Amino acid sequence: MATSTLKKQEPTHHRTATVNGRKVFYREAGDPSSPTIVLLHGLPTSSQMFRELIPTLADQFHLIAPDYIGFGHSEAPSRQEFTYTFDNLAAHVRGLLAQLGVRSYILYMQDYGGPIGFRLFAENPEQVEGFIIQNANAYFEGVGDLPKQALGPLWNNRNAETEKPAKEFLSLPSTKFHWTVGAKNEENINPDNWVLDQALLDRPGTQTYQIDLLENYKTNVASYESWQAAFRAHQPGTLIVWGKKDPFFIPAGAEAYLRDLPNAKLVWLDAGHFVLDENLRTVASEIKTTFAV
Repeated sequence: MATSTLKKQEPTHHRTATVNGRKVFYREAGDPSSPTIVLLHGLPTSSQMFRELIPTLADQFHLIAPDYIGFGHSEAPSRQEFTYTFDNLAAHVRGLLAQLGVRSYILYMQDYGGPIGFRLFAENPEQVEGFIIQNANAYFEGVGDLPKQALGPLWNNRNAETEKPAKEFLSLPSTKFHWTVGAKNEENINPDNWVLDQALLDRPGTQTYQIDLLENYKTNVASYESWQAAFRAHQPGTLIVWGKKDPFFIPAGAEAYLRDLPNAKLVWLDAGHFVLDENLRTVASEIKTTFAV
């Protein structure tokens, strides 16, 4: 009888570190001597969005996927105990990498991962070996009408009325929509994604500090031009894998990178804001082709 041999799969480790006095959870896999990819998640999720991608890459890369403060399994202090800004979230990711001795890495950025990763890049561009950009924006033309309408008033004047659309942005229907919009077949999308994400969003006090971050997103828009200048100056090797049906960060945002990073590879995916449930093999193959040593 013929026998088949299963390929050994590298385990994913689930770890915590204390960074700036706060507990940061992170997933880690692969050989630390291999090129490191830092996987930076978006809203409304956490590092769990990479749970299937990590083992597919761990044979050739060292992977680190943190949960930001207030997200996933990381510490979630109240807004009275912690100031929720993208600067502060990036500071804790930066501190984690320093603590782990990671001084050279590729950034995989989705949604909120963009402004966090681009802050790391702008501060220490020599440490960043490349970008993997998946529906993460750095150009205003890439911001869709949906977030403009929901968050624009909040950015201009935060009050009880302008907070209402932001609260809807953090509701279960919105969280599910983030995951399913643009999918080829909604049955392919794991419902654990939005059920687990929403359970964390519904913890007491979480919605309030998440609105703080949605308001603070205007600081990212204000930083776009400086990030673009850094792209032009340093020209990191870049792979763009973009769900072309994303109503939050629209295709114009993907194309805009090519102005400043003309050697970037742009791969369109038949997907929405999230892409990995239906396009895992394609994304993993593109990463290995572009960055494997």
